[in-house]
Amino acid sequence: MQARTMNNPSAPLTIGALAQRTGLNVSAIRYYEEIGLIPAATRRPSGHRVYSAGAEDLLTFIRRCRGFGFSVEDTKALVSLASMGDRDCVEARDIAQMHLHAVRERLAELQGLERTLSTYVTDCGEQCAGGPASGCTILKDLGDGGAGRTTAGATTPRPPAHCSPQSVT
Repeated sequence: MQARTMNNPSAPLTIGALAQRTGLNVSAIRYYEEIGLIPAATRRPSGHRVYSAGAEDLLTFIRRCRGFGFSVEDTKALVSLASMGDRDCVEARDIAQMHLHAVRERLAELQGLERTLSTYVTDCGEQCAGGPASGCTILKDLGDGGAGRTTAGATTPRPPAHCSPQSVT
């Protein structure tokens, strides 16, 4: 079988060449094939996988979808939409809209987490005179799930007892 070259762009690609061209690793390509995101490769008599010319574009599309954080299920739906030109593109917008909503929710959670961690670090860092780790409220809160606290920053963490202004010498 002829190697794919710039002079013969329709020649089949080995999995290694496909990985190099798409920026994916070989195991990801195998996985995408296994779950049906890409068509199964043909096999050489040696058993090596060989992919059709369209596999490069399809895998690049999949890599970009996954890079945007779309789930495998959403990526499958987008691949299906991209391969069927007669379907309404509103479906793609709806998938992207749902993903945007999930990203915004996760962003709000991360911002709350950032506020909570910042409070821990600031309150303790500026006032902490040290002390035994067994008395550290940060460690206790992490150990008991932060009773009364959420990662969304609904409440402000209290500084560790040994970090209180009264204990600073």
